[in-house]
Amino acid sequence: MPKHSLREQMLEHRCRLTAATLQQLSDLIQSQFVELPEFLAADVVALYAPVRNEVATAELFRAGRKMGKRLLFPRVFGKHLEFVEVSDWSELHSGAFGIAEPTGSNVVDSAAIDLMVLPGLAFDRRGHRLGYGKGYYDRYWQQQPRHGLLLGLAFDFQVVDRLPVEHHDIQLDLLVTETSLLRFV
Repeated sequence: MPKHSLREQMLEHRCRLTAATLQQLSDLIQSQFVELPEFLAADVVALYAPVRNEVATAELFRAGRKMGKRLLFPRVFGKHLEFVEVSDWSELHSGAFGIAEPTGSNVVDSAAIDLMVLPGLAFDRRGHRLGYGKGYYDRYWQQQPRHGLLLGLAFDFQVVDRLPVEHHDIQLDLLVTETSLLRFV
């Protein structure tokens, strides 16, 4: 299936989730995530602010704050992303594409990131992800030295056997759904 068709299909399916189902499934995924040894060991964690029924990350943020982790969120800077440290969810405000972004000035270098959580529309069983097609995360990691782990959060229905992959597409190390944990390293 072509990328654009798969994007439309997954977005449509995700947007049909009721608020209760979205919360229930997000809670299951987040509870698995906070138990991961990779999360427990990480000092600096980059999250995303969910949009269009993406898996929620607020509980990850709360758990990370309680554990004393440095938490980052992406901000669009031209055609690129930068990751900014956030100490309170209220520091996020509507930014590019209607996605909440940090307003602070503490931009953190990629080498400091131990674990980055990436959003996506679809993921495959080999660790590839399909984003919205703008390429921000792929460009970020093409231009930065990769130090930490890349992890995806998805609902079971977002996982497919195989995605179309291009040479610039980055690969995940882990994927967490409500029923499974897939490791690719």
